[in-house]
Parts: sequence; structure tokens; C-alpha cells
Amino acid sequence: MSTTERIALVTGAGSGVGRLSALALLADGWTVVLAGRRPEPLQALAAEAAAQGWRAVAMPADVSDPDSVQTLFDTIEREFGRLDLLFNNAGINAPAVPMDELPLQTWFNVININLNGAFLCARAAFGLMRRQSPQGGRIINNGSISAHTPRPFTAPYTASKHAITGLTKSIALDGRAFNIAAGQIDIGNALTELSERMTRGVLQANGTVAPEPMMDARHVADAVRHMASLPLQTNVLNMTVMATNMPFVGRG
Repeated sequence: MSTTERIALVTGAGSGVGRLSALALLADGWTVVLAGRRPEPLQALAAEAAAQGWRAVAMPADVSDPDSVQTLFDTIEREFGRLDLLFNNAGINAPAVPMDELPLQTWFNVININLNGAFLCARAAFGLMRRQSPQGGRIINNGSISAHTPRPFTAPYTASKHAITGLTKSIALDGRAFNIAAGQIDIGNALTELSERMTRGVLQANGTVAPEPMMDARHVADAVRHMASLPLQTNVLNMTVMATNMPFVGRG
């Protein structure tokens, strides 16, 4: 590995914000490890990167599975010897139903991927960044505006994203001694395959259903790219990137 090569890991890299963020990092010269549960979109993205002369490596993994995460990070350490950036992006949502109608397994799935998965990846990245020479690196967690206030009937997702904020701050504090910076990007209404439905109507706090303004998800990728470009002596602890006119400020 070149001494100037910068290694990044993006989870949930097969689509949406993860895919666009991986492309933005590749354009900035990062070598990017692409992680996700579905190998096909990861391999397609790696091929797209190779066609541009960029280096991306597809490594399918399930962030909610401790053994899968350990294998992922063991492979990164073996192949590259270090990790300079983790974008903890993988996440899922749940149907918007009253919590007493929510299947318990749905709760467990959301927490396992959104929170436990983020912790497992952050834990492994922290250890590698602590051991490597030169020591240090950056961890960026994908939060949400739901880390600040909920939408109706979103208890699993909202709870997981509130917890991500605590995780981010803990990593930022604990990482000081090891030159590990940690920050969080809270995204509101980025237009992706999964969020496109919001343009047709979303349940509001007053009980109405209304379409909401959306923003180009590439602006999120640009924000991740900015956070990643900073020297480790500088950190963005929290950043909110949102569609300007979405009903967030003043919600509820």
C-alpha cells in the first residue's frame, strides 16, 4: 500500500446515500471498501469505479452480525493494513404503525442494524485505528433528523437514531487519546430510491398526509466528502443537511 493511500469503508454502499458517498470519496482519491448485504450492487459499483480509474473493493457483510463484521475488518486489515475513514451508513426503517401494532421482530431488526450494527463497525474501526501506525482515523455516523425529533409512529427508527447521537459523542470523547475523530451527519429528506415515496405524501404530526420537499442526495455525499477531507485535528461533531423547506424546524 502506498504511504499516501487513504482507505475508507462505507457501509450500506450499494444504493442511495452510501453509493453516492462512496463515489464522492473515490473522486477525491480515496480507496473505498464497499460493504453491504447484497453483493450485486457492490460489485456493479466497484466495476463503475474501475472504469473511472478509481479503486473500490466490494466486501459483502451484514453489519448486524458480529462474525460478519469481524471478518470484514480482518480482511481490511489484511489487505490494506489500516483504515482511515468509516462512514457508518447502513440502516433500515420500519412501517409507520402505532407501537402496539409493531411486531417485536421489526423492533429488534431496526435496533440490530441501525444501532448494534453501527456500534459493531465503530468498535472494530476504533480498534484498528488505535493499533495502526500512524495512529488515528475518522468515524462518521449517519444519524437523521429523527435523532432530534420523531415523525409519527417511528419509535424504532427514532430510538435508534437518538442512540446514534450518544454513540457518536462517546466515540468522539474516547477517541481523543488515539487521534480518532468522530462526527455525525443528520439527513433530512434526501431523495433516494427508498425516500421517493415521501414526494407523494407523509403522515404529519397533525394527522394529515402531505408531500414533502426533497433535496438531491448528492448534497449529502458532498457533506460526507467535506467531513472526510478535514485533518484529524478538526472535527464536525454534528451536521444537519436537509431539504430547506421540509417540515422539521417547528415540527410538532
